[in-house]
Amino acid sequence: MGTRLLTPRMAGLLDRIRLANRPPFHTMTPQAARQAYVQGAEVLDLPRAPLARVQNLVLPADDGTMLAARLYAPNHQRLPVLLYLHGGGFVIGGLETHDSLCRQLALRSGAAVLALDYRLAPEHPFPIAVNDSFAALRWLAGEGASALGLDGTRLAVGGDSAGGTLSAVCALLARDAGLTLALQLLLTPGTSATAEFASRHLFAHGFLLDAAGIEWFFNHYLAPQQRHDWRFAPLEAPDTEGVAPATVILAECDPLVDEGVAYADKLRSAGVPVELEIYRGVTHDFIKMGRFIPEADAAQALAAQALQRAFS
Repeated sequence: MGTRLLTPRMAGLLDRIRLANRPPFHTMTPQAARQAYVQGAEVLDLPRAPLARVQNLVLPADDGTMLAARLYAPNHQRLPVLLYLHGGGFVIGGLETHDSLCRQLALRSGAAVLALDYRLAPEHPFPIAVNDSFAALRWLAGEGASALGLDGTRLAVGGDSAGGTLSAVCALLARDAGLTLALQLLLTPGTSATAEFASRHLFAHGFLLDAAGIEWFFNHYLAPQQRHDWRFAPLEAPDTEGVAPATVILAECDPLVDEGVAYADKLRSAGVPVELEIYRGVTHDFIKMGRFIPEADAAQALAAQALQRAFS
């Protein structure tokens, strides 16, 4: 039934992916899945756009570990900055898998983008990814942005999939710490620990992100008794009042779409300004398919415009 909702381009792309007969991540070890994701991550992405400034750097985690990061900026001015947290279910993904997307966000928004290589599970289980992400946000708001020649008073956080989850959590932590953010940019985020939403069942098989894959990611990231911690499932946060304005970009044919809508509703109910856009007929991760899916271009443009407005 759900396949009837797909656009012709999206359906054709899923057919090509199936014909490639690549083993799904949930049949691999985390290490093998990471390698496979790096090899295929930018096949569907736009070519890496040239930028005036692309800089590899390190920044400190709370425990003293130095975390790799990459700065993207369209010029050398004192720009506002988006901390970008990549997707990959907290288990896979990194700077290389999201390089094209980060370049596009910097190019289109005119802001700087700092992508963080937060530590991955199962070697570094929950809540280490949360701690690393918020440490990077605090670093930027403190001495980090100034050291890079950026404007740490104009700061946003954003990410896709698991990175969207981390971004929503960072926005809550920032509010509690008295750290002002201009925007939280949530791209197809996971927000719930449960499978009670209809989209989790309607799009459980054959829509790129499968139910088995979700469970594989969850099981590697945290223990079952931790799943209702709001730092993993921000939909269960007791209070979202006063968090940063949100732009929420979702895909209609995504098992996570309903919980994304539910989180947008939760924010709105708490008086938080929310811009919500659901792209019809596309799947999870569509924003990284700019070579083939026109909705990816539209979503990247919308995200960039949201950043421009938030930083102006």
